[in-house]
Amino acid sequence: MGPIDYLVVEFPGNRMTGEGFPLLVDLVDRGLIRILDLTFIRKDTDGSVAGLEIADLTGDGELDLAVFDGASSGLLGQDDLEEAAAALEPGSSAGVLVYENLWAAPFAAALRRGGAELVASGRIPVSAVLAALDATEPAP
Repeated sequence: MGPIDYLVVEFPGNRMTGEGFPLLVDLVDRGLIRILDLTFIRKDTDGSVAGLEIADLTGDGELDLAVFDGASSGLLGQDDLEEAAAALEPGSSAGVLVYENLWAAPFAAALRRGGAELVASGRIPVSAVLAALDATEPAP
């Protein structure tokens, strides 16, 4: 198995354009990732949180998410969704995605066969990388 990651993507004002969904489908089609869970939540202006069914999001005819219907492994629990909602601004919605990095599975298996062990892992936020690159540029 490849490493498992998750994303919580906020849509301020509940505005979802769908521009990223074809790219997500492409990652799946090319065998780079496998979607384990995909769910949507909404945080109302009063702070209450509700889950959204994928069918609720496809009514306008512009954003077809039916391909993701049923993407649920059971890894995400109510406590996970509440934690994700805590990161949202009121009046926003979010997609919560759990996925396996299929591209890494053969690499990880080869390392394990050779006796290697993963001893640390992490992710550097894009904003930190951009800030570091900006800091290394010479002043004009």
